[in-house]
Amino acid sequence: MTATQDISTGVDLDHRADIDFVLSLRRRWADTMYPALRHEYDVATRADPPVTRKEAAPVVHQLPRYRWFAWMERGSQKQLWRAVADAVGDGHAIEVPESPIGSLELNPDLVLPDWYTDWDIHVQPGGVWRADASAEVYELGAKLVMLGGNDDYTFHRLFTDAIAQDLGDREVTRLVDLGCGFGKSTWPLKKAFPSAEVIGVDLAAPCLKMAHAKAEAQGLAIRLRQADATDTGLEPDSADLVTATMTLHEMPQPAIRAFFAEAARILKPGGLLRLLEFQFTGEPFRDLAMMEHGSRNNEPFMPGMMATDTAALANDSGLANARWVAFDERPEGGRLDGLKWPNRAEWHFPWAILEAEKPS
Repeated sequence: MTATQDISTGVDLDHRADIDFVLSLRRRWADTMYPALRHEYDVATRADPPVTRKEAAPVVHQLPRYRWFAWMERGSQKQLWRAVADAVGDGHAIEVPESPIGSLELNPDLVLPDWYTDWDIHVQPGGVWRADASAEVYELGAKLVMLGGNDDYTFHRLFTDAIAQDLGDREVTRLVDLGCGFGKSTWPLKKAFPSAEVIGVDLAAPCLKMAHAKAEAQGLAIRLRQADATDTGLEPDSADLVTATMTLHEMPQPAIRAFFAEAARILKPGGLLRLLEFQFTGEPFRDLAMMEHGSRNNEPFMPGMMATDTAALANDSGLANARWVAFDERPEGGRLDGLKWPNRAEWHFPWAILEAEKPS
């Protein structure tokens, strides 16, 4: 059974073939095209290796494979969402359970910020917020973006496991997951901290409806709230733990500052912040590829976020001891020691966890 067969349950044979093709194309981009481009770069810079990504850029841009590498990333991303959107079609209305054990708090009067609605992030047409079908497309596409390696949300469970191991026996009575999307991190967080009140916050009503339906199906009592992560409306000094996965890089600088300020406001004194995001590795070729990924993937705020000292922003916003540690997203991976990523030939994201706390 292929990875795509696992993730495309309910997809007909023709659409599954389209998805399989795109998934194969993206895998060859990652495990064949990227190493080949890297080899060209290593040969071209052997006598005088660049020290920064700015120095590496003109060399990379002149390499024979570069334009194919760039086209293949952008083109396969567009094909991915087209194939997934075709498979989902018009979708269906996401049904809210009649007798839920958790809760869903939608705000029809919430005005979505322009920076959120003006871009088709990830090249997903229409974003994740327009209709219930948008959440269905996002759920299937999110698995494919990880090259089929996150079919059962292993990636998110690893992040949750890293947090749980880090906290040890520390009591968590309230946990807030900001930018929770359709719940892919919120569900494992509730399983890891079953006695805690778990609250997921997101701007997109369709994603929250899906998160709620799937949480109920799993017997997970989760409170889901439609609100801006920079203005949650939650009580101050009320959360033991605030989390987020892949949220900061989709926000402009003012919103990131407000995000940290809100996290500091709702955390209890001594409460913890744990965010999963990207960081530069210090290796010019890889960091340049990651910087340019933002434009090829319609993520306009990613380069700015990565080039900013976000740990300093967290500390300036009322948190303390903010630091990044590397994270390996593979099933045998998890939280690593400091900012030392494993040596890997294929393309992969430089994941890292931002750890911070609210002063007691």
